[in-house]
Amino acid sequence: MTRCLGLILCAAIAACGGGGSPTTPGTPSPTAPPFSGTIFIDPDIITPADPTTFAGVTAKGQAVRTMFDRRANAFIQVQAYLFDAAFSDGLVAEVQVNPEFGSVDAARIQAEKYALVIGRLPRALRVSVATVWIHQGVQPFGGGNNNLLIHVGQGDLYIADGILEETFVHEAAHTSLDPAHASASGWLTAQARDVNFISTYARDNPTREDIAESFLPWLAVRYRSSRITQTLASTILQTIPNRLAYFDSLGLVMAPVQ
Repeated sequence: MTRCLGLILCAAIAACGGGGSPTTPGTPSPTAPPFSGTIFIDPDIITPADPTTFAGVTAKGQAVRTMFDRRANAFIQVQAYLFDAAFSDGLVAEVQVNPEFGSVDAARIQAEKYALVIGRLPRALRVSVATVWIHQGVQPFGGGNNNLLIHVGQGDLYIADGILEETFVHEAAHTSLDPAHASASGWLTAQARDVNFISTYARDNPTREDIAESFLPWLAVRYRSSRITQTLASTILQTIPNRLAYFDSLGLVMAPVQ
């Protein structure tokens, strides 16, 4: 889940010994991340049974739009079917559907299907989503550039695995949190104090992926602790405590997640 065009560990305290350097008391030692990627940690963090702020879509006809398509690995210009997706908390996003779907009715089905799910995300993750791109194909979703990128073949796979909502949390964190926080001094300090990363994807892409990889675990332990195992909760709490505290400090508007 890389950002579209730049845009979508239980740590032990090591003892001093041998010829090694002493470890600062309270500083965790580097260990392997507990997960490969966090969208897979639990499929029930947000589910289709949870409330949505989605209020409906309004068709706006067709017009030329520039959309990124992973199948071409490039921006393309198309006569997209356009819809305004409205949410009950006042947010609106333009959904741009590739004309390959063949008709406005087929495009509306896709716009409504995915806007309903996007409406389950916290407002803090939707606030910067101005557009949504929808294409056919089996390609990873993307986030960033005030956008969410969807390929519906991949969406079907996420649905089958029960992680469509969790994937959108990751991608929308790119869109709404990365610009203000990925390079913020407080976030960088939290990274340094934690030492470790929640996933190999975050560790291998610390500037680009760490916010998105860490946010879903934070949401899980702070808002969905009754839905996850104690083992999972303990792993998250012990691996990235300073990152969790950073998210705590932001005062994010999390509705409709409660």
